[in-house]
Amino acid sequence: MTLTEHLVVTRSCAIPLSELRWRFSRSGGPGGQHANTADTRVEVTFDVAGSPSLWPRQRERLLANLGPELRVIVSEERSQARNRAIALDRLRDRLAAALKVERPRTATKPTRASKERRLESKRHRSEIKRLRREL
Repeated sequence: MTLTEHLVVTRSCAIPLSELRWRFSRSGGPGGQHANTADTRVEVTFDVAGSPSLWPRQRERLLANLGPELRVIVSEERSQARNRAIALDRLRDRLAAALKVERPRTATKPTRASKERRLESKRHRSEIKRLRREL
């Protein structure tokens, strides 16, 4: 298989296009003769649970974040080819976002200068309000 036959999601995750299921249908909404005859609406489905190209940890993360099946539907353009490209981009983006591992946040102490700035601004506000009262 060449690289064009894969959907490259991340450096460690590439899905063969043969694992994607495509469906085409007519787009809804207003239109002339072209819209009534051309199957431009694209639906692409990826079976997360049954994919042999995913590592176990990747599958586990995708199942937790997306569920057993991922479906993307696009009917924005008049061209089926353009809708297919948009659907692949959205599928890649959703898979990449679900695979991304967030670094755990490490709590830090506020610096002495930041504490002093906060207290100074509180004193300043207090002074402004006190001066308003005395008028």
